[in-house]
Amino acid sequence: MTLTAGPAATTDRSLRAATRAVYAAFIWSGFAMASWATRIPQIRDDLRLGPSQLGLVLVAIAVGSIISLVLSGQIVARLGSRATVSAMALLLTAGLAVVATGYHLGVPPVVLGLFAFGFANGAWDVAMNVQGALVERRLGRAIMPRFHAGYSVGTVAGALLGTAMVALKVPVTAHLTAFAVLAGVSTFVMVRAFLPDDAPAEGGVPAGGDAPKKGRLLEFWTEPRTLLVGVFVLAFAFTEGAGIDWIAVAVIDGYDAPAAVGTLAFTVFLAAMTAGRWFGPALLDRFGRVPVVRALAVIALAGLALFIFGPNTPTAYAGALLWGTGASLGFPVAMSAASDDPARAAGRVSVVASIGYCAFLGGPPLIGLLGDHMSVLRALIAIPVLLTVAFLLAGAIRPLPDSSQTSARV
Repeated sequence: MTLTAGPAATTDRSLRAATRAVYAAFIWSGFAMASWATRIPQIRDDLRLGPSQLGLVLVAIAVGSIISLVLSGQIVARLGSRATVSAMALLLTAGLAVVATGYHLGVPPVVLGLFAFGFANGAWDVAMNVQGALVERRLGRAIMPRFHAGYSVGTVAGALLGTAMVALKVPVTAHLTAFAVLAGVSTFVMVRAFLPDDAPAEGGVPAGGDAPKKGRLLEFWTEPRTLLVGVFVLAFAFTEGAGIDWIAVAVIDGYDAPAAVGTLAFTVFLAAMTAGRWFGPALLDRFGRVPVVRALAVIALAGLALFIFGPNTPTAYAGALLWGTGASLGFPVAMSAASDDPARAAGRVSVVASIGYCAFLGGPPLIGLLGDHMSVLRALIAIPVLLTVAFLLAGAIRPLPDSSQTSARV
């Protein structure tokens, strides 16, 4: 007699497969970003860029991301999260490959490649968060921070391997091209297990809602809570993004450290973010979103003080550890807050992410311009200002009264 799995068993298998696929999408996204970030100092030196010039080059990623994020609500709602991530994985691979080969020719190819990289990253980000929110609701427990921990695992892996590539003097072109192909192809294969976006979540509401029309898109931009969550994300994105873009450079220039030592400090920062995101859900379930993110903001402020004003490299490492821990949950928790209503998840995540990514648009040139006048290390003083704003706005991320989120505490 042959036994066949019932619908419930099949659904459970699909949900487990989708959970693994969401982890993979986050991991490979982080891996690609960290792989690029580990090579920023070498590309900067080869192109002979000063801090402000490097900041302007880095803006290309943010410009591509912002344009993509503004469009991503429509893209994800019409194509679905699975097709969106698949297409963006291929575009990201192409963009990073252009950077890897084009920097020998000058700044323009790098800017073009980074723009494509940023565009792919923006839509990929929204799509995997929409899918992650669907999986979270289907599982019936908080898991979004752990998906973002997957992103951090990818960044740590990319940073460690990048550090090894720098130490072994592997050419930038070989390193970034190979890693771009690895990340893009792996993601393209894994996301086939995503759940359909029209699969009913809590209450029978589709994950991404209906495809938002132009009027609906404008409506999302007028919601006070959505805008406040977006500003909250902006502050934490600036805190996280400044670490990704500038920690290695700040340690190398500010503490006269070798390149590998600077890259390892970047890895410490990413490892701390990974740990915070992995263990964070238990804290969120016990204490709620608002108290946890406010406590983490204070930890990040302490870490930044150590990193910027510490007397030597070991204290900079300790600062990077606290900085990464404190920055860990702001972005993922806000993505959960934007997805509290499944019918409006795609539109709201698009708006919140668009505002948040403005940090990547303004952050690199701000730090770069300040760095021209006071050193990159001292320029990081701008971060605590925005972190204080995030602390004050944390109340906006409380779950909605009718939310299906499992962590209903404030």
